[in-house]
Order: sequence, then C-alpha cells, then structure tokens
Amino acid sequence: MTPKQLAHKIADLSLDKRAYDVKILDLRGLSTVCDYFVICSADADVQAKAITDHIVEKLKEDEDVKPWHTEGYKSLRWVLLDYVDVVVHVFLHEVRSFYGLEELWGDAPVEEIAA
Repeated sequence: MTPKQLAHKIADLSLDKRAYDVKILDLRGLSTVCDYFVICSADADVQAKAITDHIVEKLKEDEDVKPWHTEGYKSLRWVLLDYVDVVVHVFLHEVRSFYGLEELWGDAPVEEIAA
C-alpha cells in the first residue's frame, strides 16, 4: 500500500465513525517528517476515541499495519497516530481551531474528503 493509498484508507475509516471536515494534506516536498497528514474533527472525546480505535483496529485487521507511535489517547482532545509516511490527527473541533494545523501547513495541497 502506498502512502497515498494509506492516507485515503485512513480518511475513509474516519468517515465510518462520522468524523467531519476530513482533509488530506500532501506534505511531499514540504517536509521530511512524513508524506501526508490526515486531519479530521470529532464533536466529543467519545467520538474521537471511536474514530481512533476504528482506524487502528481496521488497519491492523485489513492491512496488518500498526501505528509506529501514538500520542494524546489519554486526553482524547488531539490524538496523533504516526504511521511513518502518514500522520493522522483526530481533533476535537475547538482544539483543531485553536492550533490551526491547516494554516501552519498552508503551502500543502489539500484534498477534502466527503462521505
């Protein structure tokens, strides 16, 4: 699975749990950190947990892919899943607005993913 395919699979999995404002940022050529960010929002910590768990479980089950690193799972305000070439950000809406990740990476091409 290519990094782009992985990013799209993650975006689709987030939509399964009603994530919204799902975007894929293409960071190739802009950063050596990773190739893609997948960013999505949740309305509550319970939903952020459901989105995160679904992504992790389905990627493990379907693709035998596990995150290299996870952060923020205890607080569930901003959960980061690091799949090396793809980094997933599951935000509570107000936290996403505060940090403005899309503005920080404003030069990156953005693909909006709809249900």
